[in-house]
Amino acid sequence: MEPQNLTGVSEFLLLGFSDDPGPQSLLFGLFMSMYLITVTGKLLIILAVTSDSHLHTPMYFFLSNLSLADIGFISTTLPKALVNIQTQSKSISYGGCLIQMTFFHLFGCLDDLLLIVMAYDRFVAICHPLHYTVIMNPRHCGLLVLVSFFFSLLDSQLHISMVSQLTFCTDVKIPRFFSDPTQLFKFACSDTFINIILIYCFGVIFGGVPFSGILFSYSRIVSSILRVSSSGGKYKAFSTCASHLSVVCLFYGTGFAVYLSSAVSSSPRKYAVSSVMYTVVTPMLNPFIYSLRNRDIKRALLRLLSRTA
Repeated sequence: MEPQNLTGVSEFLLLGFSDDPGPQSLLFGLFMSMYLITVTGKLLIILAVTSDSHLHTPMYFFLSNLSLADIGFISTTLPKALVNIQTQSKSISYGGCLIQMTFFHLFGCLDDLLLIVMAYDRFVAICHPLHYTVIMNPRHCGLLVLVSFFFSLLDSQLHISMVSQLTFCTDVKIPRFFSDPTQLFKFACSDTFINIILIYCFGVIFGGVPFSGILFSYSRIVSSILRVSSSGGKYKAFSTCASHLSVVCLFYGTGFAVYLSSAVSSSPRKYAVSSVMYTVVTPMLNPFIYSLRNRDIKRALLRLLSRTA
């Protein structure tokens, strides 16, 4: 086929899942339920934190921002997938594809960076408790969130700039339920060698560096906890990190599964399952992890629900 400039391609096709109407109806109900649970859970956490003065601390401030990022992350891909399932249409416009990729990388990277910010918060609280209120003052906390947002925006713009320079053949069929730059590179008619190298570089910078920072923070945290003499003190120190550590394992575990399944296996079904775990299941489970393992959140939610009732 003759290669066309990207601006000449009016739409892409998101093949998504099975074409059988039966599974499609089941998927619509399942995804709609998961989306509503996720958004409701995140909003309840945000309302609980903002309405309860006891939760006006750096840890819960970062948790509120993480909840907002999770809402944006899941809202980037799932509503379009629900519309395509309901209408039996697999198309996404060129502009819609670019917008989806922009916000996907924006909120995905923001999630990543907020996790390391929260790890830093726990590191200061446990390793330097006497200086915690000085280091984690409101101005510093706000600056950390703004810097995280700035680098997330930079990451998304770098990805979009690479995709917008590609040329494609007609009838581009993406075997996913959302626009993925790594998949678009496979269907590009132009040379993508430099783009693929840059993608891996961005992955190391915006993914590997935060993950390394989290590992370093928790290595120092574990070292400090082990030096505590009483078992009660060790349990109390570890319990303040348990929810965040669970979310970190879930986020990076499913993220690595997506890239490993893409690199090792060519099965669209396996990649679809890992993608759903990363983009849908992980944001849905986060509010349950924080609310079920955190007494302050549970108390604030109960007070919020009682006032509403």
